[in-house]
Amino acid sequence: MVSKFITRGLLALTAAGLGQTQARAGGFSWGEANTDILYERGNAAVQAGVIYVNPRRQFDTINGASSSDDPFSQDYAIPNVAAMGRISDALACAFTYTKPYGGDSEYGPQARAADAAAGLPASSNYYFGKKFHANEYGATCDVSFEMGKGRLHFLGGGFMQDFTYEAKSFYGTLRLDDDSAFGYRFGIGYDIPEYALRAQLMYRSEIEHKADGDFTPAALAGLLGTAPVAADGHGTLPQSLKLSLQSGVAPGWLVYGSVEWTDWSVLKTLDYNIAGLPPQQDIYNWKDGWTIVGGVGHQFTEKVAGTINVRWDKGVGNGADIMTDTWSVGAGAAIDCGPGQLRVGGGVSYLTSGSQSTAKGANFNATADGDWAYALTASYTIKF
Repeated sequence: MVSKFITRGLLALTAAGLGQTQARAGGFSWGEANTDILYERGNAAVQAGVIYVNPRRQFDTINGASSSDDPFSQDYAIPNVAAMGRISDALACAFTYTKPYGGDSEYGPQARAADAAAGLPASSNYYFGKKFHANEYGATCDVSFEMGKGRLHFLGGGFMQDFTYEAKSFYGTLRLDDDSAFGYRFGIGYDIPEYALRAQLMYRSEIEHKADGDFTPAALAGLLGTAPVAADGHGTLPQSLKLSLQSGVAPGWLVYGSVEWTDWSVLKTLDYNIAGLPPQQDIYNWKDGWTIVGGVGHQFTEKVAGTINVRWDKGVGNGADIMTDTWSVGAGAAIDCGPGQLRVGGGVSYLTSGSQSTAKGANFNATADGDWAYALTASYTIKF
């Protein structure tokens, strides 16, 4: 029996904890709502944390010439908050907040020149930079029943997701916002705390955003005037399905892993309209994404546990941009201190080489060598 050797420190490093040491995820994926807090058997629990990511993706060549542009991917931070309350032995609910999707790129002078040289309509925006993010506010409940040595869990709930997009270009600045779109998640799980065993299958629905906004002309001021003009756009962010497993294997030792499918093939384009101009679009033509994670945790003392994990994200790019396979190694620790538990971690990711081409929808030809991304994370949990 391994239960007496597996304390809450070791258990905390799996499930919600394992993803927080990774430096990068597939596609535009950022944070994941911490619904695993529902497995806590206490009356209440609160967790708050943040992940800081420093990606270093840059072009190696642009239109066949060596590039000296700085990395175009920008740093970002992912907050994550979860609060769980137990209503009865069989029912618990949690409120969660995170940023599930995002991206932030700023392009150097060579990339801008190549974009401009493509001319209209191929280079319809001549981008200096683009960024977007989504906020998710969710509520999920867990109904559980005793079954054998453990409990069977049925999880389900809904969330509201907003969307903000900004693209700065030679022609002007486009801003789009969708204040609210709604989705749902549901899953099934089984756990035996005595053996630190847990299995869960969770589905998250896709979200279609219909955004309104404006376009502030720059070079197009002579055609559209200097005042902002109306704009609107629409696009779809994907559904996903994730299988997570963990189990104690020896006194003080635990292994865990997950496989996740994300339907990034729904993101063919982001379509938008600017008053006075023809319809526009950003082209992605992405493929479905797969993410596989495996790790091991160890309890060092009654108050300190550690973990290390390896992650592979399948590249979703299809040549319109450079979104390649990513390999990551993460490490973390859970430390009982004060009234709660501190979790800290870090990760490094290797972004494999790739290319984009005008034949596949890119505005200009470019290649990228293998690049690196780094992440740091910290969170604190209090249980009642």
